[in-house]
Amino acid sequence: MKAVGSAPAPYPDPDPDPDPGSVLLSVSSSLSALRAPKRYSTGITVAELKCKLELVVGSPASCMDLELYGAHDEPLGRLDRDEALLGSYRLRDGCRVHVIDRSGARIGEFEDVSQVPKYEMAESDYDRRPESLRSFLRQRQWGRYDAEAAQRRAEEQRRRRDQEGALAAALPLGSRCLVRVPGQPSRRGTIMYVGQTDFKPGHWVGVRYDEPLGKHDGSVGSRRYFECAPKYGAFVKPQSVTAGDFPEEDDGLEEEL
Repeated sequence: MKAVGSAPAPYPDPDPDPDPGSVLLSVSSSLSALRAPKRYSTGITVAELKCKLELVVGSPASCMDLELYGAHDEPLGRLDRDEALLGSYRLRDGCRVHVIDRSGARIGEFEDVSQVPKYEMAESDYDRRPESLRSFLRQRQWGRYDAEAAQRRAEEQRRRRDQEGALAAALPLGSRCLVRVPGQPSRRGTIMYVGQTDFKPGHWVGVRYDEPLGKHDGSVGSRRYFECAPKYGAFVKPQSVTAGDFPEEDDGLEEEL
């Protein structure tokens, strides 16, 4: 245990005979909360290390003070001899080099990319560029530039709409129905609405369930489509609805005599 008022640990002096090789350091900065693991040769000088750290933290090498911390963030001293080799400080993997910026930059200045000027090209200029992705797709008639495929998709969508409309027209209002939605148990109810809606395109069937298994009371948004109690109403696609003789299911409970 350290005594109160004990002197701080002395800064490490460079080793006159440093070991060759490399060391994995964690780099932090007074301008950022991020840390970056970087491996450096122990044969470079502290001045050369500062030049390499410019690319990591964004501070100019001439405005750096370097502090050294151990693998457990215990302070080990300063790297303040520019001519000394990095390996002369007896570094080991896991140590941290903390860069103190003296250039006057603000904290987070190099992290806010919204302040970086960006090049913007006009849509008409991009459309004329011969080496762009748009030009590549257009030349090969791929994606949205495949006219035949686009026509096939449009025809398929029309076919599905027509088929959906025919199914919807065959569902009479007020009839009993069975609803089968993939991945859900079948439900019985009464058809209360058939047609198009404001919330989604296509044809929809409004059903009043026999049990509170729905999502609403017959209204969606600001529009009411039919009347029912809360949680008894739902909208499903026509292909999920079968109209017919589907009486309410008996729960099996009998009144006592």
